[in-house]
Amino acid sequence: MDILKRIAEHRAREEKLMWRGTFAEYLEMVRKNPKIVQTAHARVYNMIKAAGVEENEDGTRSYKFFSREIFGLDRAIERLVEEYFHSAARRLDVRKRILLLMGPVSGGKSTIVTLLKRGLEEYTRTDEGAVYALDGCPMHEEPLHLIPRELRPEIEEELGIKIEGELTPYNRMRLETEYGGRIEDFPVRRILFSEADRVGIGTFSPSDPKSQDIADLTGSIDFSTITKYGSESDPRAYRFDGELNKANRGLMEFQEMLKCDEKFLWHLLSLTQEGNFKAGRFALISADELIIAHTNEAEYKAFIANKKNEALQSRIIVMPIPYNLRVSDEEKIYAKLIKQSDLGHVHIAPHALRAAAIFSILTRLKESKKQGADLLKKMRLYDGESVEGFKGSDLEELRNEYPDEGMSGIDPRYVINRISSALIRRDTECINALDILRALKDGFDQHPSITKEQREKYLNFISMARKEYDELAKKEVQKAFVYSYEESAKTLMDNYLDNVEAYCNMNKIRDPVTGEEMDPDERLMRSIEEQIGISENAKRAFREEILIRISAYARKGKRFDYSTHDRLREAIEKKLFADLKDVVKITTSNKTPDEHQLKKINEVTRRLIDEHRYCPVCANELLRYVGSLLNR
Repeated sequence: MDILKRIAEHRAREEKLMWRGTFAEYLEMVRKNPKIVQTAHARVYNMIKAAGVEENEDGTRSYKFFSREIFGLDRAIERLVEEYFHSAARRLDVRKRILLLMGPVSGGKSTIVTLLKRGLEEYTRTDEGAVYALDGCPMHEEPLHLIPRELRPEIEEELGIKIEGELTPYNRMRLETEYGGRIEDFPVRRILFSEADRVGIGTFSPSDPKSQDIADLTGSIDFSTITKYGSESDPRAYRFDGELNKANRGLMEFQEMLKCDEKFLWHLLSLTQEGNFKAGRFALISADELIIAHTNEAEYKAFIANKKNEALQSRIIVMPIPYNLRVSDEEKIYAKLIKQSDLGHVHIAPHALRAAAIFSILTRLKESKKQGADLLKKMRLYDGESVEGFKGSDLEELRNEYPDEGMSGIDPRYVINRISSALIRRDTECINALDILRALKDGFDQHPSITKEQREKYLNFISMARKEYDELAKKEVQKAFVYSYEESAKTLMDNYLDNVEAYCNMNKIRDPVTGEEMDPDERLMRSIEEQIGISENAKRAFREEILIRISAYARKGKRFDYSTHDRLREAIEKKLFADLKDVVKITTSNKTPDEHQLKKINEVTRRLIDEHRYCPVCANELLRYVGSLLNR
């Protein structure tokens, strides 16, 4: 790779984007493409939409812009995009509100803001997201501000646009002194948002109230130029370099906003409601920017309890960002964090992260009042699994039972920290589920916020996660022991379906060997159905449902196979495993295996490595562990 060549190519691409011209030329561009004129909120919404939107089976939407980095928060993200960004993009009143993301630590709030900032940097480099500003303006001002207010209604109607905001004092002076009031000659250029260059993206972080100056937000007087320009009210003697100035046309992140001194928040009142703020000895300065802040629940409750904050509180839209509540998405979060760390080279045994995810999700769920909905069933329903006795409406009922569910529990950072601890302690390049669960348990005493009562509850969740892992481990080994597993499963399923069809149609079934007609094999059907808890009273309904599904597939020209019906597949697997259990038990637990058993173990180990992503270390550990489980 020629690194210098690639750097030169990147520089050339950036330079190619740097269009320069006059206001007259810019106005012609607007005439041809009115979409160039966008508010900051509309720009953010269009950026999110341009990345792609997917419609889910349950009617919700997934936004690809966020899905690369954020997992399990689809509902919160959908609410954020539709209720805030979409509404604000249409110039509804919510654009006059500060967006406050409120949720527990390590829940994804900062990641959302970072994605928006990085996304804007990339989006302004595309044709759809191009932004143009008055050349030489420290606030990257919208060129259309040059148009006098009395002319705007006609021009807006002619061009099909809206013009909001007033020309800043600095550009008002430049227009008169440098261009003699000739608006058409004022230079315009394309700008590229960059947090590093302080263009269109700002970040304000509170520090010591005694030392922090309001100038950090609104800019300040340049005293070195007072003698040159003669007055503090001369715009040329003012540095428009505060975060509100630099974030104009884009986004400003207000970190830990609720910890700020009150005087810093006063400026936000006018900015959010009227689209302007006071700076120096000037008239109000127009600014078009999205202000996004984030905080935790405790700080927000303290903020709203203070009556002094009522004015600002009414100008805030709070978006709860809870923890993820789906086990499969929690695994993705851990995998992402591990990949970003120095642990990326370490082999994580299959199901190890799932065991940790099960524990984490259990700590975040609340006990349901709905009969039969224990935490494990609730966890499975949330993860999209089908659970006996529950349907779609039950899932929605569970979600609505506790609006604040997911705002507490174990955070992903704690889990990653404990995984790191387990790796250091084991000094190995492979780690399994038992190592991680043990590390999680050992860390309770070091976690300052875990009370004695919570500790007892969390120990129970560790035990529940261990039992879930035990079932997964046994299934993995038993599956690996089945020679030509898919073929065996298909044969058993075909046999079951033949008997079900005969049973439902009240027909006989023909023996393939003798040709003799016989009654459907009730013992075979029940031995499979009992594996997934189908009762004697429910067997007919289950069998008829299978037959209806086969018929529906046939009408669509599809083939009903082993993997088509989740519950039937589970029943077939469990039946095969039950028949094989004794073979597995003897082979895995024998300390001095004979030649045949050793051959079988090597064959199973190879299959675990080749087909199930185990390494030689964790494959052998799994076999020993499952052997001990089966001997209990």
